[in-house]
Amino acid sequence: MRLSAPAITDDPLPMSLPMASSPSVPLLDPDAVARFDALLHELYPDAVRVDRDRVLGLCGWLASMPVPAAQDVLARRLCRLEELRAMLDDPDWDAAEAMRARVSQLVAYADQVDDLIPDREPLLGKLDDVLLLELAWPAFAAEAEDYRDFCAYRDEALPCGNGGERRAAWIRDRLAEAALWQHHLRVNDSHYTRRGRAEAPFHVGG
Repeated sequence: MRLSAPAITDDPLPMSLPMASSPSVPLLDPDAVARFDALLHELYPDAVRVDRDRVLGLCGWLASMPVPAAQDVLARRLCRLEELRAMLDDPDWDAAEAMRARVSQLVAYADQVDDLIPDREPLLGKLDDVLLLELAWPAFAAEAEDYRDFCAYRDEALPCGNGGERRAAWIRDRLAEAALWQHHLRVNDSHYTRRGRAEAPFHVGG
C-alpha cells in the first residue's frame, strides 16, 4: 500500500506561496488557468487544484532564485518529460493505449509555445510545463520507472529478438533476480540456534 503519491524529485515545488507581484511575473489569463487545471485533472484526478495565485506564487519564487539554481529546478524535471517522450517513440515499449494517450496529452501541452506561460518568457516560460508534469507525475511514475529499468536492462543485457521478445526477456530475468533475492532473505532469516542452544544438533557416527 502506497502511503503517499510518488514525487518527481526529492524537493517538490512549493504550492502554498504568497502571490507575487514583481514586474518579472507574467500576467495570467484566468481562462487559461482554468484550462490548465482541467487538463491536469484529466491526467491525474487526485492532483491539487491550481489557481492563479498558486501559479503567481511559484513564478515569484522561481524568479527570486539565482539563475543557475532556477534553471536546475526546471532541468531536473524536464528530463523526466524527455523520458516520457522517448517512451512514446520506442517501438520496444508496449504502453497501454490509455497511458499513451495521457503521455501524448502531456507532451503536446509542453510543446505548445503559447500556453499558460508563453515559452518566450525569460526563465519562467517552462514553469507551467514543469508544474503540469510534477502535479500529474503520479499518473506516470510506475510506467516511467518500468521503462527506465527496461532501458537499463536492454543496454546491459543486449537481449535478442523483436520488442516483445526483449520485453519478455526483461520480465523473465527480473523475476529470476527477485526470486533469488527472496531466497537470500529466507536463508538470512533462518536460524540454526535459538537462545544459544542448538535446535537440531549434528551427530557424527552411530
